[in-house]
This record gives sequence, C-alpha cells and structure tokens, in this order.
Amino acid sequence: MEEGLIQDLSGEIEENSNMYSPLTLAFIGDGVYELFIRTQIIKHTNAPANQLHRRCVKYVRAQGQCEALDRIQPLLTEEEISAFKRGRNAKVNTKAKHAGLAEYKKATGFEALLGFLYVSGQIERLEFLMRKAVELDA
Repeated sequence: MEEGLIQDLSGEIEENSNMYSPLTLAFIGDGVYELFIRTQIIKHTNAPANQLHRRCVKYVRAQGQCEALDRIQPLLTEEEISAFKRGRNAKVNTKAKHAGLAEYKKATGFEALLGFLYVSGQIERLEFLMRKAVELDA
C-alpha cells in the first residue's frame, strides 16, 4: 500500500521531532492545517478561487484556530496538552493582523500541537483531531 504525501514527509523527520522549537512546530503545523482545510473545502465545494480562499480563511485565521482548539481540548492527552502549552507560551515576535495577543498565542499553541503530531509521525491522531476540530459548512 502506497503511503500518502503527509506520511512520506513525516517519516523523514519524526526521528528528530524533539529537536524542534515550539515555533518551528507551529510553522509546520500551520501548513499541515491549511492543506487539510483546503482539501476539505474543495471536497465539498466547487467554486472560484477567491470564494475558496474566503472559506479557508474562516478556519485558518487565529479566531478559527482558537475555536477549533476549544472543540478538541477535552480530547487531548497530557503529551498533546504539553505540546500546545509549549507553543502557546513561546515568545513570539509578531502579532496577527486581526487578533489580540492572547488569541494569537492560543492559535500558535494549536499550530504547535498539530506540528508536534505531524513531525512525531502520529498521522492518524493528527487527522482525527483535525476532523474533530472543524465543522465545515459546505
């Protein structure tokens, strides 16, 4: 059975998953989450690119990520909560355009959690939590 792109890439980096900073985990988590959201949106909608983008932004902006985290927080293990907290508590040098600092830090923690799951090769758990985190209104 051929593995998907996410599994192929995660297998190359999972051996070194402990060496990444929380902000590096957030960086990769942001990309994984956006790809997941874009994929789910096009599965449910065939629309011009600008409409697809607007739907995507609703989920990937800081506010949407905070709402997603609120949905999955009761499902998280201690290890996952720790990954979230590391991301949330990391010193950030930037601020989101449309979010306050607390919301931005919470969203960064969410991204770090996803990045941690990705680089540690926990793809099934990652996909489970991302599906629980969003409710696409197609």
